[in-house]
Amino acid sequence: MDVLTPFEDFLKSHPYNIKSFHPFFNDALNYMLQSGGKHFRAQLLLSVVKVLKPDSFDEALNVALAIEMMHTYSLIHDDLPAMDNADFRRGIPTIHKKYDETTAILVGDALNTDSFGMIAKAKLDDKIKLKCIEILSFNSGSNGMVLGQAIDCYFARQSLDFDQLKFLHLHKTGALIAASLQMGGVIAQMDESRCDHIYEIGLKLGLAFQIKDDIDDATKDESDIKKPVNADIDKNSFVNLLGVEESKLRKNNLIDEILGDLQSFELSLQQIILDLINRYLKDPDEVKEVKKDENADEKEIIKDEKSSLKSVEEKDTKDA
Repeated sequence: MDVLTPFEDFLKSHPYNIKSFHPFFNDALNYMLQSGGKHFRAQLLLSVVKVLKPDSFDEALNVALAIEMMHTYSLIHDDLPAMDNADFRRGIPTIHKKYDETTAILVGDALNTDSFGMIAKAKLDDKIKLKCIEILSFNSGSNGMVLGQAIDCYFARQSLDFDQLKFLHLHKTGALIAASLQMGGVIAQMDESRCDHIYEIGLKLGLAFQIKDDIDDATKDESDIKKPVNADIDKNSFVNLLGVEESKLRKNNLIDEILGDLQSFELSLQQIILDLINRYLKDPDEVKEVKKDENADEKEIIKDEKSSLKSVEEKDTKDA
């Protein structure tokens, strides 16, 4: 069930085209937003809608793009000299290297602000749009992602314990991933309890995603992940605190919890989320799949898949 292709098509068909006499601001606005990436958060939202309310899929693309805009803003600002001071992102120079620091700040500001306008333009019920705006604001702002970034920056040279590190990344990474699933639930008109449940699943998914990112930073080559490696060597990361092997164990334990939590949802939703987990959070020898037991009606079972996984294409290995 492919949701990535229609999202990428929608993204490409909605570039910035601002009328002004600025010599390169349009190019700068599109530079990182249109440069690829996993689109993991957008895929999560669209997966929920595709399974539960497919007739709203096209209308949900606006909301998925809003999440991508918010996420891209966070990457642009995270790469700035005042924060991570990164030279590359998604295999290309960061915006402050391509253009200048002022442009990077303003492009991030624009993407943040415009993400809410993107939701407002969606052809969805006003109550659904308002709820999505509320969820995105809460999870990307001072209660979510920005709080996590503030803690990450302030304690960059101070060691955090596991609970503090978990708090940091539940906010910096987990909140927007959880919001993606929750907004998908809102568009699909899930009841409140199911929306709350899938949000909690999203927080665990975000934590596992961050642990995988930390592992990749410590063990992969720059050519593999399309951004500088060993960037976390002096930072609070799960690998620095726990080591690579313990981090892998924690990540896989979280994934097992997520798969258990998903048992209360439709089998097709379990499968599509598991496909995303297999693609982005697992190494080839760890891949799992959901299959129906032929001897038990609609019973879900999770089993190890021993067959090798084809290498993910370059666009899928770019930073999320």
